[in-house]
Amino acid sequence: MLPHDQFMFAELTGGGDGQTLRLVFAAHEVSVHGHQLRRIETVMQRLELSQLAKLPKHQRNLITEGQPVILEITVTESREAEKETKET
Repeated sequence: MLPHDQFMFAELTGGGDGQTLRLVFAAHEVSVHGHQLRRIETVMQRLELSQLAKLPKHQRNLITEGQPVILEITVTESREAEKETKET
């Protein structure tokens, strides 16, 4: 649970079969791997995203073409937060 008021920016890279969406918050970074992630980037920048979850493999055939598919989510502490933790 990362609050919208700590959201800083989103960065989408890649194309074709694989994309990576980087969501940067004040103290954490969220890396999302999947397909058609532009829609997720847009709703996050509008601060409208309420939940993000990986889609189980057995449900991927239920998603219509052009819809976002999340294959992996990784959350890490940001470098700035790590530096502050080490300094105190």
